[in-house]
Amino acid sequence: MNTTQRADQQTSADRRRRELLEAADRVVLRDGPHASMNAIAAEAGITKPILYRHFGDKGGLYAALAVRHTDALLASLRAALDAPAQRRQRVEATLDTYLAAIEARPQVYRFLMHPAESAGTPGDQSEQGFDVGKHSAPLLRRMGEELAQVIEERLDVGPGTQQLARVWGHGIVGMMHAAGDWWLGERPCPREELVRTLADLLWGRLAEAGDKEGGPGF
Repeated sequence: MNTTQRADQQTSADRRRRELLEAADRVVLRDGPHASMNAIAAEAGITKPILYRHFGDKGGLYAALAVRHTDALLASLRAALDAPAQRRQRVEATLDTYLAAIEARPQVYRFLMHPAESAGTPGDQSEQGFDVGKHSAPLLRRMGEELAQVIEERLDVGPGTQQLARVWGHGIVGMMHAAGDWWLGERPCPREELVRTLADLLWGRLAEAGDKEGGPGF
């Protein structure tokens, strides 16, 4: 097989994988954390063994979907942080971007973040014991590290900036996740009110920090 043929084969495999992930997305949007490999295979018009060939098991499919959605969310969060606005406005925009994302696709959020609701389909051995929690924790850590990097690049808080940025990055992500999870389940207030209240909680030290010289600012 020559280089061109290998490249064509890889392109075809990538396209097929993308099509299968889009089918999985449709099932997750419909079924949430109860989305099964059987249902996803049926949606894609293939047999379950073919789905296994691409992803291995539900854990492999979950990981691929998680990367897909986390990449999109991180891109949106970075866009909010890069918007030409005052720091307080960008903080609120970033919080709102996260909350709007989970509000717009709650079934996807629950599939990615709620292990207790994803117990597997009776009789489907590929899904027995599947632990979403084992996979969702790295997503939150990745978001925390990404936010920490942005904070370190843009804020000057004196000695220990790198460590403080990591504490803030993971702390803010943890706060967004916990508050968003509670809010999505109970809807005790409008999203705008939650954004404003969370920004108030964060604002003290963020307001005092200086921008890094020559950097894009925060």
